Amino acid sequence: MNILHETNWEKIFRFFEKNAVPVLFLVICAFGIPLSGYSMNYLGQEIIVRIARNSFLIIALLVPIMAGMGLNFGMTLGAMAGQIGLIFISDWGIGGIPGMVLAMIISTPISAFLGWLCGKILNLAKGREMVTSYIIGFFINGVYQLIVLYGMGPVIPISSPALLLPRGYGIRNTVNLISLRKSLDNLISIKIFGLSIPLATFAVIAVLCIFIIWFRKTKLGQDMRAVGQDMEVARAAGIKVEHTRIISVVISTILAGYGMIIYLQNIGTLNTYNSHMQIGMFSIAALLVGGATVNKASIGNVFLGVSLFHLMFIVSPMAGKNLIGEAQLGEYFRVFVSYGVITIALVLYEVRKRRDKGRVGRLLAQDQITGGEEVK
Repeated sequence: MNILHETNWEKIFRFFEKNAVPVLFLVICAFGIPLSGYSMNYLGQEIIVRIARNSFLIIALLVPIMAGMGLNFGMTLGAMAGQIGLIFISDWGIGGIPGMVLAMIISTPISAFLGWLCGKILNLAKGREMVTSYIIGFFINGVYQLIVLYGMGPVIPISSPALLLPRGYGIRNTVNLISLRKSLDNLISIKIFGLSIPLATFAVIAVLCIFIIWFRKTKLGQDMRAVGQDMEVARAAGIKVEHTRIISVVISTILAGYGMIIYLQNIGTLNTYNSHMQIGMFSIAALLVGGATVNKASIGNVFLGVSLFHLMFIVSPMAGKNLIGEAQLGEYFRVFVSYGVITIALVLYEVRKRRDKGRVGRLLAQDQITGGEEVK
């Protein structure tokens, strides 16, 4: 057995290397909070709102990572399905919790079909799942735009004039979800130290976390982990690799649809043609900020990431304004960081993977030279 003794400095270096992105965001937030001038009470309330709003969506990313498919940029397919459900319940005038549940029911078969289609395509692009799912998102977005802009009205019956464009077909750019706004958040809400906490929303998120923990221990969950570690070994063990991968994408897409409905009930407004566009990018960026990688992510990464990422989003515009008198700098900075953090995380992952392979190769070579004796 090979034993590699690391010095304390090496351990510290490896820790910072492994957690470079969370540490970087901690530094940015520590620098930005005093400059923003916001009170801790205000920041605490905003973080609670953002965690409740975004966590469900980010947790939906964990299942494909478990199956070795990387970051699911195709989660926007589920987001579009959730929006279609919200358009229908708005047309039927059903609000509150019943409206949310019905929107989820409508989105489920659409999400399942889109997830199955995405999974089938990703099985043809093994090793390139992330970029492929990203392009699939653009393709399905075109289909979504076609249906919503031209199909709703003449083909798909929509009776509410408040939803239709003046020409008589196509959905307006903005759909008012006032009857749905914060229906889950306000269902059970308490105040602690002046902070309003949406218990019902956190209960739903907690149920999903428990489901993910339980799912990992099931036969299907173990199969996904085996596929994620080595597809050929899993195939030799009798696991239906392609089928398992499709199921992981379907589950993620369905959960993303539910998450989008929870997200939009908090916002109270549906931007018909743009709400889903950046949701995948921001969710993936938040997960990576929490210390997740392409092949490993946990529930802890979700909550750390959404807290740090959105804290930066909150403080950066005001910090930019107070620092140089231009709030727009903060807006540019947070968009830049959203894309930059994904790039940094992917580069660091590739660097670590290559170095670890080289390290293992050196140890094996040294082991052969020493005849299998311990390396100290």
